[in-house]
Amino acid sequence: MDGRIDLASALSTFDEAWAPRTVASLNDYDVRVVKTQGEFTRHSHPETDEFFLVLRGSLTIKMDGGDVELGPGQVYVVPRGVSHQPVSAEGAEVLLIEPSATTNTGDTPSELTAERRAV
Repeated sequence: MDGRIDLASALSTFDEAWAPRTVASLNDYDVRVVKTQGEFTRHSHPETDEFFLVLRGSLTIKMDGGDVELGPGQVYVVPRGVSHQPVSAEGAEVLLIEPSATTNTGDTPSELTAERRAV
């Protein structure tokens, strides 16, 4: 195995929105891919920042201090403890980097809380 990961292939293995898949681990962090559609749970991560890289489509991160609009190739890091709500009306494919133990809904469990799953 040469360690290469094809993100498009990983994303093709599932259809569910807001159900991230771990494609790699780096120290104590997961590199995850997720498909987005509609509105996600408003939440925060009190102990960690959250890294978003839009691969395809567009994603809005709603926050009290102002919304951040992201398109393909754009990155944003939500600082730890900042309440945010990812929204994607048209859908997007996103790469996330966060500690392996991080729950996708942070401090606000909901019906969208997902178990850690690897591709």
